[in-house]
Amino acid sequence: MSHDLTRLNASDLAAKLASGEVSSLEATDAHLDRIRAVDHDVHAFLHVAADAARATAKAVDARRAAGEALGALAGVPIAIKDVLCTIDMPSTAGSKILEGWVPPYDATVVAKLRNADLIPLGKTNMDEFAMGSSTEHSAYGPTHNPWDLERIPGGSGGGSAAAVAAFEAPLALGSDTGGSIRQPAAVTGSVGVKPTYGGVSRYGAIALASSLDQVGPVSRSVLDAALLHDVIGGHDPRDSTSLTDVWPSFADAARSGQRDRSLKGLKIGVVKELGGDGFQAGVTQRFQEALTLLTAAGAEVVEVSTPSFEYAISAYYLILPAEASSNLAKFDSVRFGMRVNPVGGGTVEDVMSATREAGFGPEVKRRIILGTYALSAGYYDAYYGSAQKVRTLIQRDFARVFADVDVLVSPSAPTTAFKLGEKLEDPLAMYLNDLTTIPANLAGVPGISLPVGLAPEDGLPVGIQFMAPARQDARLYSVGATLEALLEDQWGHPLLSEAPDLTPQEMFASEEGAV
Repeated sequence: MSHDLTRLNASDLAAKLASGEVSSLEATDAHLDRIRAVDHDVHAFLHVAADAARATAKAVDARRAAGEALGALAGVPIAIKDVLCTIDMPSTAGSKILEGWVPPYDATVVAKLRNADLIPLGKTNMDEFAMGSSTEHSAYGPTHNPWDLERIPGGSGGGSAAAVAAFEAPLALGSDTGGSIRQPAAVTGSVGVKPTYGGVSRYGAIALASSLDQVGPVSRSVLDAALLHDVIGGHDPRDSTSLTDVWPSFADAARSGQRDRSLKGLKIGVVKELGGDGFQAGVTQRFQEALTLLTAAGAEVVEVSTPSFEYAISAYYLILPAEASSNLAKFDSVRFGMRVNPVGGGTVEDVMSATREAGFGPEVKRRIILGTYALSAGYYDAYYGSAQKVRTLIQRDFARVFADVDVLVSPSAPTTAFKLGEKLEDPLAMYLNDLTTIPANLAGVPGISLPVGLAPEDGLPVGIQFMAPARQDARLYSVGATLEALLEDQWGHPLLSEAPDLTPQEMFASEEGAV
């Protein structure tokens, strides 16, 4: 029974919970058992809150038995990326400098999860302060891809994607600064969504680059992502960038796409600059096959050119480090987090320097130095200012092509999952993994990644990315659900059902704590 429960999508599990066929405690225990069995190999979690999860599940079951009206996902377990503050669990952002830190408040999205009666299972691994594309920059060791444990699960949110792909959780929360939800989704065969900037609160998300960061859902189906987006979205007065829009039901949009399986009247733009040379042959093959399906469903597929996208990575890796160097200045050893006292004592500056030397990893230090340099007197206009001008050009390119097409499409990542360690010593090669996802963050538009099959040369998942104009997230769910339904009709099953099973191992050191 427990094996069957962990294989259910969130929407299917929610239906069984609502009908009384399954209790939330049974569903929670099944996922905790799965974590015990496989996370020793996957290392998706940094902290598992087993006792708290079971207590919450019991409370949800009691309220359901009492006849209370509960939310659509009530009783469904969820994993939370460790970049989000949680009042009852450590929030480390994958860094030693925050090791063991328990915040005094919940992030808004976490509070919304609790209010909707989802069951937090624990916190997932990530690249330190969300700086990375492979989850190898975590201070607590890398996460492994469930499809091949010798390969990366993407980053920075590889822990959330791996937890979902390994059936340790049906849902997860991630954050996406330059593709950190969508790229892990692509290489693990899961679904990941970056909402419109401002559509989901960033309050309580430990900041990397404030003008780029966005919290979003990770799941095994488009409908599940939409259901979670409905829970976490909406205006938050505590976030000054939060939009005041009244959003439609994203779940309704996904169900419509599932049901209709028609894209008649939809115009899709294939981004010329997000493909071609440097893309793995199997990725291109599966992408082209998906385009054929979209055309067969009635969509008009045309090529569009966005010349400024060629400079997106260069602009991003100036803007992000600049904002990161400012945001990470708060980790000063004085107010919270790690404190290292130099031998023999020293000034506050000496303590700060020693703490940052011990607490920050090499990738974080690299980006802080780069960002501080880009913002320094005499270089601001040449670097940061110029990057912001390129960002404006990218936003204009989006506006121009969206005047002619309804959505844009590209591969979600240039390659399938590469081997652990393969690009660790080459930061520039690592940065290129974000080639297709970065433009959406620079422009603030929404994007979704969903699986389109396995690359023939290595049998690993390939993702397709759709992007829509700002505030048109519902359009992505409709189109994504249509393609997902067409693909599953063709395959006869969801892609993740092909994932190799993992060898169970007992791995909990304790019922409540780090794993």
